[in-house]
This record gives sequence, C-alpha cells and structure tokens, in this order.
Amino acid sequence: MCVTAVESRPLGGATSRAYPAVGELEASSSRGPRPFGARLKAFVALTKPRIIELLLITTVPVMFLAEQGVPDLKLVLLTCLGGYLSAGGANALNMYIDRDIDALMERTNRRPLVTGMVSPRECLAFGLSLAAVSTLLFGLTVNWLSAWLSLGALLFYVVVYTMILKRRTSQNIVWGGIAGCMPVLIGWSSVTNSLSWAPVVLFLVMFFWTPPHYWPLSMKVKDDYARVGVPMLPVIASNRVVARQIVLYSWVMVAVSLLLTPLGYTGWFYTTVALVAGGWWLWEAHALQNRARSEATGGKLKEMRLFHWSITYVSLLFVAVAVDPFLR
Repeated sequence: MCVTAVESRPLGGATSRAYPAVGELEASSSRGPRPFGARLKAFVALTKPRIIELLLITTVPVMFLAEQGVPDLKLVLLTCLGGYLSAGGANALNMYIDRDIDALMERTNRRPLVTGMVSPRECLAFGLSLAAVSTLLFGLTVNWLSAWLSLGALLFYVVVYTMILKRRTSQNIVWGGIAGCMPVLIGWSSVTNSLSWAPVVLFLVMFFWTPPHYWPLSMKVKDDYARVGVPMLPVIASNRVVARQIVLYSWVMVAVSLLLTPLGYTGWFYTTVALVAGGWWLWEAHALQNRARSEATGGKLKEMRLFHWSITYVSLLFVAVAVDPFLR
C-alpha cells in the first residue's frame, strides 16, 4: 500500500473551473427564498442520515452482545440519540470544511451549503452545537467513557480525516475510517462502562471492512475525486492495484470476524453467518479482481456490486452478533 501526498487543488487539466470563494458561498445563502420546510430538510441532510443508519446498525447489536440478552430500552434509545447527534455533528463539520470541493463534485454539488439553503456560518454553529449536546447527553445519561469515545470519534473524523488525511494521502479512507469503527466501542461501553476484547475484535472488523467497502465506490466516481485533487486510491492507482488491495483487506476482515467464537463471545450461529457472508464477500472481491485484471472498464467492471454487498454483509454480521446470545 502506498502513501502519496498531493496538492489539495484540482489536478492539472482536470477542470477549468475555479474553487468558489468562501464569500461566494456565504452570499449564495441569501439568494432566493428559503422556505422553512426546505431549510429543515437541509439541516437534516447536513447530518447525512443514511450514513448514520449504518453506524447504528453496528452500535445496537453490540449492546445485545455486551448484555448477553436484551439491553435496557431507555439506554438503547439514549445511546442511539447520542450517536446520531455526535455523528451528525461530525458530518456537518465535514461539509463545512469540504464546501469548496463539494461544489465541484457531481455527487456532492447538491449539498445544503453548495445550494445556499444553509450558510457556512449556520453549518459551523450547527455542527459545533451537535458535538457539545451529544457529548453532554452521553456523559449525563449514559456514562462518561461513552461520552469521551464519542467525542474522540468526532474529533478524529473532522480533524484527522477531513482536515489532514483526505486531501493528502491515498490512505485517507484507511486511517480515517477509524472514526466509523468507534460506534462498536461506544455500544459496548454504554452497557458495561468498560471495554473488552469483543468490541476490539469488532472494531478491527470495521477497520478492515471500510477500505474494501469504500474503494469500489471511489472507483465509480474517481473522476470526481481527480477533478478536485483528492487522492483516493483509485485516482492514483490502476484498477488492478485497487482490486488487489480490496482482496487483501477482505481476507483479513473475514479472518478477524471469526475470532469472536474462539475468544468465547459467540457461538455456532454467529460463526455460521460470519463464514457464509464472509465467503460470499470473498467471492465478490475476487470476481472484481478478475474483472480488473482483464482490463474491464465502465459498466463491465461492476465495482458497485461489492459496494452494495458490503452494506448487506455488515448488516448480516451484526444482526448475528445480536441474535447469537439467545441461541447459546
């Protein structure tokens, strides 16, 4: 795996458009009517709710595993609310920082700051407020270990990933993905007020899952990233290299997912699901590698097959985490 530092401006010859100045984005927020309903939807969009759904899928099942049964419903709701607010704050701050490149990328040019539905100042205040409220909510209603883990995840995503790694290295999503692994630790700590090997193993599963989950999407939209100078691996490496990295991470991910049972945290049901779902993942990863080796491009590469399966995989795996305690 290579680490490459690049200039954060658009790649030479990629586009003749200039980055919009901060003042231009500020001014755009005052253009035209901004109805209350549309504004409300825009603030919700700042939290990236579809991404947060995935975070909650990895949080709640771990609470069942930690409890070895059904956790307190109030605790589950408070943990989910705190997690939503924390992740939402991180996502809003990410959009505030990336508003310059979001305006130039097709997949992000309808975000609220780009359209002017929300001003940068409003977005910054919104993100910081969610960060503060979520930390206090965790600390006062769940426990302070979960609060600090949540705040740490937010700061890692905003500072380490968005501000430092994203525009500088092809390993951005590898190490930046640590923030997305933290809900596993938070789910466990919310029940036990401590940590153990089980959440660490699941943390590592998510760590090795993130690159082969996101790189296929990056392969699909690599022209967008190239246009704004973000060095996602598919931008600076061939499809063959990216596919090989996907296969390597996939094998490690599946191997790590099987550690829970020998460590005594899960039984036959989880192991069966992990083997079947992991086997299917490896089949898809190797199929993508074979297509990349044959120089398939465009629709023939079918990189999004693995992206979509990756979401199904993590959902099945964590459902098995939640169900397994009832079958032991």
